[in-house]
Amino acid sequence: MSGGAQGPRATAVHVITLLEWGGAQENTLHTVGSLDPERFDRVLACGRGGMLDARALAIPSVRVRFVDDLVREVRPLRDAKAFFALRAMLRDEKRKAGGNPLIVHTHSSKAGILGRAAARAAGADLVVHSIHGFGFHDGQPFPSRALFVSAERLASRWTDAFVVVSEENVRTGERAGVLRRERCRLIRSGFDAGRFLEGSRERGRSILGIAEGEKVVGTVAVFKPQKAPLDFVETARLVSKDIPGVRFAMVGDGELRPDTERAAAAAGLADRFVFPGWRKEMPDILSAFDVFLLTSRWEGLPKVIPQALIAGVPVVATAADGTKEIVDHGVDGLLAEPGDVASLSRGVIDILSGRLRLQAGAKRERLLREFGQEGMVRAQERLYAELLAGKGFPGWSR
Repeated sequence: MSGGAQGPRATAVHVITLLEWGGAQENTLHTVGSLDPERFDRVLACGRGGMLDARALAIPSVRVRFVDDLVREVRPLRDAKAFFALRAMLRDEKRKAGGNPLIVHTHSSKAGILGRAAARAAGADLVVHSIHGFGFHDGQPFPSRALFVSAERLASRWTDAFVVVSEENVRTGERAGVLRRERCRLIRSGFDAGRFLEGSRERGRSILGIAEGEKVVGTVAVFKPQKAPLDFVETARLVSKDIPGVRFAMVGDGELRPDTERAAAAAGLADRFVFPGWRKEMPDILSAFDVFLLTSRWEGLPKVIPQALIAGVPVVATAADGTKEIVDHGVDGLLAEPGDVASLSRGVIDILSGRLRLQAGAKRERLLREFGQEGMVRAQERLYAELLAGKGFPGWSR
């Protein structure tokens, strides 16, 4: 497996905690599947039991290696077992590489810590970590936040470069002392952007069971604390007081879905809400919305925001991290502070009532360029090549 006439080769192992449904997971799968097979032997390491496991196993020529003890929750004994399993797996991949460099590219907080520690212990030649949002945030109790920050600071010592999806990632990391700007590369979280020009409002409303004459406020998100789905319900309650007939669609699933459904019922809005779970017809569903509402408390950069804007849907969202780099307040969307449901509801009401007219597609062409999937993958390949060249590996150019 040594480099020859076709040029240098490397083994690229991407490590992620769990293949749940989400932007970081989808991007990781696309990157692993799209790295140039002439230059990279591709491996994906992850915990077992995610919704996207089958999709990973179906990617041609990619080795998927499950680490059974790699779980999202902090579990000291299982975390230790996961570290040793990752170290053994990476040592095996280094042996298989036959002298070619071993790249370890980690994603998400748990896999980011354990994966980088294991990469260092296994003698990886290059360690890259993608930040899709940090595991620490201002809403955490101080001891928990301090623990996560300390772990990130330690792991940063073993990291050659960070891939960030937003400038706010860099500022947050610098303030916390977990990274330096000169070691960061901004690469947006890519997706098949052109699909979101092709959505059908009629098909989307048929999927949701909503009539054409009804106003719809929708979201797409994992039902977990980060996304604050109960804030969505409270915003809906306030909006319904001014616009009684409006419908609400919460597309997705997760641990807080039962609580969210109960909250909608308690607010007297059970017949106004639609909970379709995860759907594949995202361009159609986004096109069915009159307003896209995201209530996240913290973020990396939610790619559903540019997807909605490409689809021509105005956005009302919390100004969480990278979101404020995409939404132009008062132009194609409105922003409020995380947790400020009063401001979120006023924004939704102003748009639905016609008091405020926004140009949701104002920067569509820029977003199509900035969030293209293939551009994301090629940018990561260039980063690998530059870093390997800087470390003196023959054949790799800056």
